[in-house]
Amino acid sequence: MNNKGILTAAAMSALLGLSACSQWPWSGSSNSGSTQTHSSLNNQKAQSHDSSPQQNTVAAMNQNGIHVVADPRSTLVLVNKYFKLPNDYVPNDLVDLDVPFIFSGKSEKKKMRRAAAAPLKRMFDAAKKDGIQLAGVSAYRSHKSQVALFNYYVQRDGEKKALNYSARPGTSEHETGLAIDVSGMNGKYAATQEFGKTPEAAWLAKHAQDYGFIVRYPEGKESVTGYEYEAWHLRYVGLPAAQKIAQAHETLEEYLNDVPVSQ
Repeated sequence: MNNKGILTAAAMSALLGLSACSQWPWSGSSNSGSTQTHSSLNNQKAQSHDSSPQQNTVAAMNQNGIHVVADPRSTLVLVNKYFKLPNDYVPNDLVDLDVPFIFSGKSEKKKMRRAAAAPLKRMFDAAKKDGIQLAGVSAYRSHKSQVALFNYYVQRDGEKKALNYSARPGTSEHETGLAIDVSGMNGKYAATQEFGKTPEAAWLAKHAQDYGFIVRYPEGKESVTGYEYEAWHLRYVGLPAAQKIAQAHETLEEYLNDVPVSQ
């Protein structure tokens, strides 16, 4: 979500459970029969860091149609305007997060995949020691929730306008269980461009990579990611990938172009 729809505090609290990060218009034509493979992705390959013993391809951006990812369980899975998750994908290792959120009560958006949950806790604890109080805004989002969110925005603003800031179902990183939007404890500037100017955003930009997270949509990389700068949207990719991406000032797309698959 971006500044295009300013909400009251109460409305924002209610909607953040479904809130999408800022999305740019959908590009390309649907190609649901295509999967993320060596041949279909111009041999751009990367090593899968999934805990599964099977090593599957994680590939970088290919703008020739829309591809269904071959290995949605990989912690390096690429989900963007050109790569979508299977419609029936549900992470089988979601756990409740042991970090504060800006809202109370139980919710799916307080969950992430197990691989990301413990590193997130360590990151929040480290920030607190540095005087930075982080809070979760929205983590996992089911496909059903993404459908409801997108349809809501289409009904409110029309499809053309909605596509400027909301992701079509299946293309949101939140559906992977590896992404989380964060803010300060008071929720001020949550999921808005103003968050990028806060001490919390500065701390995350400097330290998130040490815990396996990256700022997924960095400033100045809009033409690569297809998304505007989102200082609040963190994506777990694991170590050492996160540190390499941050040190090289790369995006996940650029990193996956350069990392060969392990045979």
